[in-house]
Amino acid sequence: MKITVSNIPEEGLTREFLVDGDWFHSLLPERDGTDIAIERISGQYTAVKIGKTVSVRGSIETEITLECCRCLAEFVLPISAEFKYTYVPLEKMPNKEELELTGEDLGFGYYKDDVIDLDPIILEQIVLQIPMKPLCKEACKGLCPVCGINRNVEQCNHETTSFENPFAVLKQLKINNGKN
Repeated sequence: MKITVSNIPEEGLTREFLVDGDWFHSLLPERDGTDIAIERISGQYTAVKIGKTVSVRGSIETEITLECCRCLAEFVLPISAEFKYTYVPLEKMPNKEELELTGEDLGFGYYKDDVIDLDPIILEQIVLQIPMKPLCKEACKGLCPVCGINRNVEQCNHETTSFENPFAVLKQLKINNGKN
């Protein structure tokens, strides 16, 4: 989704969008073995131009099918995200080798050739909502380490022992302070 800056009217530009999962996967770098299933992504954005500065606000709605990291069952994670970015022409970018970013800089970007590309922003917002350790539910019981059944669905008679702290043996260590 591209916005041509010179085509933004004085009152602003509002658009809705609906894209499929293929669009999302086409933006990802080479697959790293992580499968993210997305059927569709819907949302809207509003772009307002003041001089050459453009403010873009938007929202995204989608559902992602993930695999629970405890029980390995697939589940659907609803995602809702909002974003706000301010863009200025690329020629206004500071010419410093190293720049220190502040919190305000995270919502700031540059556009080139009168075009703002929203695709990376939408991709970023979705990826930021995916948990590092996806859980089907907070109280997921996971898999039995002995027989491998999903404890959320079935029960087994295997007892799970809590793992002993590997440093517990150090409590019994007696230190000689040089005294015999």
